[in-house]
Amino acid sequence: MRRKSRRPASPLPQRNGVDPVHLRLPAEGPWRTVRAHLVERLPTVAAERIDAALHGREIVGEDGPVAPDAPFRPGAHLWFYRDLPDEVRVPFELEVLHRDEHLVVVDKPHFLATTPRGRHVVETALSRLRHTLDLPALSPAHRLDRLTAGLAMFVVRPQDRGAYQTLFRDRLVRKEYQAVARYDPALSLPRTVRSHIVKERGVIAAREVDAPPNSESGIDLLEHRDNLARYRLRPLSGRTHQLRLHMCGLGVPILGDPVYPVVLTEPAPDDFRRPLQLLSSVVEFTDPLTGRERRFESRRTLAAWTDPEGWALGAS
Repeated sequence: MRRKSRRPASPLPQRNGVDPVHLRLPAEGPWRTVRAHLVERLPTVAAERIDAALHGREIVGEDGPVAPDAPFRPGAHLWFYRDLPDEVRVPFELEVLHRDEHLVVVDKPHFLATTPRGRHVVETALSRLRHTLDLPALSPAHRLDRLTAGLAMFVVRPQDRGAYQTLFRDRLVRKEYQAVARYDPALSLPRTVRSHIVKERGVIAAREVDAPPNSESGIDLLEHRDNLARYRLRPLSGRTHQLRLHMCGLGVPILGDPVYPVVLTEPAPDDFRRPLQLLSSVVEFTDPLTGRERRFESRRTLAAWTDPEGWALGAS
C-alpha cells in the first residue's frame, strides 16, 4: 500500500491565530509557471493580486519565496496568507475556565464563532486562544454555534485530538443547556422530543421532516415568572440547531432566535443586541486519557432572565 506523504512544516507562522493557506501543486499538468497554475486554481482571486503576492515575496515554498516567473514544479508545496475579510471585533471576552496539558475549556460569549468559517476568521474563539495562549496547535474538540454562549472545549496536542473528538461523535459527553423562552402553562414538562432534522447546505434554517427520528432532546422547566421561563435542555444527539428547532416545535421558541420560527433579516455585523438566549451550561465526561470524571460549568447567565427589561430594549 502506498503511504501518504506527510505535509512539511509551514515556513510561515500563524497570524493572529490563523494558519497560512497551504497548497500542493498537482503531480502533472499543462502549466508552464507556478503563476499560471495559481491563476487557474484560484479563480476567485484576481490575477493582479496573485502577481502582487509573487512580486511581494508573499508566496513561499520549502526553499523560500516563489519568484514571479518560477517554473511549475509537480508536487511542490506552497504557503501564503489569505486576504482576510473585514471583521468587526466581538466586544466580549473569552474566559478560560480550565487549562492543562491536554485540554482548554472556555466560557464563550454570544456572537463569537468557535472556529474560522466564512466571514469569521480572526474573530473566533480558536484564533483568539491560539494567539493569546501561544498554543498554535490548539484545535476544537467540538463546535458550538456562534450565537450560543457557554462551554467550548479545545485540545492542546494534535495527538490527543482524536480521543476527545470521538467522545462527542460517540455521544459520550453529557451536555446540559439553559434557555429562556415564553412560559406556557399548558406545556407538559419534562418531556423528550424526537424528530428527524434535515439541514441543507446553503440554507440557513434546518427543518423537521416525517422520517424516523435522528435527534433527541430532553426538555425540563427550571423556573418561571410572569410570562417568561427558564428551561433546562439535554441534547442526546448533536444535530444542527437541534435545541432551537425542538423548542420552536413546542411553541416556545428561544428568545432572540433570528431563524426560528421565522428567518429574520440578518443584523448588522456590529449589532450585538438581544443575543440568542441559549447557554451551554454543563459538560461532563470521562476523560479518555486519564480516566478521570470531568465536569465543567459555565459562569455566564442569560440576560433575558437576569435583566428582562434591559434585554427587551436591546441593551448590550
